[in-house]
Amino acid sequence: MKLESIKNKGRILAILQYLYKNTDEDNTVTTNELIEILSQAGYTANRKTIKDDIDIIVEAGFDVITVKSSSNSFFFGDRTFELPELKLLVDAVCSSKFISTSKSEQLIQKLSTLTSSNLSSQLIQRIYTKDRIKSTNGQLYYVIDKVTDAIQSGRKIQFRYTEYAADKEKVLRNDGECYINSPYALLWNEDYYYMIGYSEKRKKVITFRVDRMVEVEMLNENAFPEPEDFHVVDFIRKVFEMFDGEEETVTLECENTLMKVIIDRFGEEVDTERISQDKFRAKVLISTSRTFYGWVFQFGGQIKIVGPDKVKKEYIDMARAAIE
Repeated sequence: MKLESIKNKGRILAILQYLYKNTDEDNTVTTNELIEILSQAGYTANRKTIKDDIDIIVEAGFDVITVKSSSNSFFFGDRTFELPELKLLVDAVCSSKFISTSKSEQLIQKLSTLTSSNLSSQLIQRIYTKDRIKSTNGQLYYVIDKVTDAIQSGRKIQFRYTEYAADKEKVLRNDGECYINSPYALLWNEDYYYMIGYSEKRKKVITFRVDRMVEVEMLNENAFPEPEDFHVVDFIRKVFEMFDGEEETVTLECENTLMKVIIDRFGEEVDTERISQDKFRAKVLISTSRTFYGWVFQFGGQIKIVGPDKVKKEYIDMARAAIE
């Protein structure tokens, strides 16, 4: 009796595994086909045992759908991830510059196991990593793991930081200086992963590209407490949206077609006023910097800085320096 019970449990598990891996709404399996599949796997089954096993699987909370007919057919219904969701994740992995080509392909292969084998082929066909700009840091997962552990443990980390020499050779910054940092957060921004943390040497919160960090180790020292005036959301807006600089309320004159650009950058609550049939003005709080001026310049005059005069002058001086 005990042996028979073990066989029954093994048969139920075999059915569940087959349904999950091989079936979906467009690819069902009939009762007779399941009997044959189980027979090849060494299990004895008939129409009644198949029905009873499917009932047990459904009672356990798995969404197995029965299609009624002379020979009932079955398929695995709702999964943790629907196919469109998996496609979105695969596209994100493909386009992520901070994940190396080999790691991207490994991760996509794992994502493909979250749906049926028939649908997973659609995901594998979406792998386009060979010709994309990708990180060459094969230790990315290790670095992320170390930084995450340090954040959760409230400890400092030390690491070295890489950059590129004029001949495109990867070298250690500052002759291999060992950086010590108190990490506060990890952030994915515009295809790169960043660590946000406090540098006691520079007496401020700064960022580092995770894919350029090497030889990362967690120290047996408590992290520097977050400064009272530090807020992650505010820091991200200043540093990652327009980078560090003096905070100013700037008035921009924009063509109407660029309202979507202003909202995408500053949010729907941005202060705007229509000034003509073709233009509007926007007042935005930003950190004046080269990054902000470069952002304005890309629109070729469709966005103009109206004021204050100091900001206009800085923008003009930067544009002049680029051609002189």
